[in-house]
Amino acid sequence: MAIATEQDILDGLAEIIDEIVGIDKSEVTPEKNFIEDLDIDSLSMVEIAVAAQDQFGVEIPDDELRNLKTVKDVINFVQNLQQQG
Repeated sequence: MAIATEQDILDGLAEIIDEIVGIDKSEVTPEKNFIEDLDIDSLSMVEIAVAAQDQFGVEIPDDELRNLKTVKDVINFVQNLQQQG
């Protein structure tokens, strides 16, 4: 599987977030904090993580999910895992 670019991951995440919590894709930018800026609760974050795992072919353990505070954190996490894979 090809390693996704930052833009690929951002676009994918934006679509996932739009589907799960109805936040417009234009609102999903790397510097946004999931809880403070996007008002996403922990249950929705789990749904987003599961969808991201399916879309990007990576495993996001629950204990790691708590550390992913911003959209950029998830982008970096996915890219790191894909590079290791």
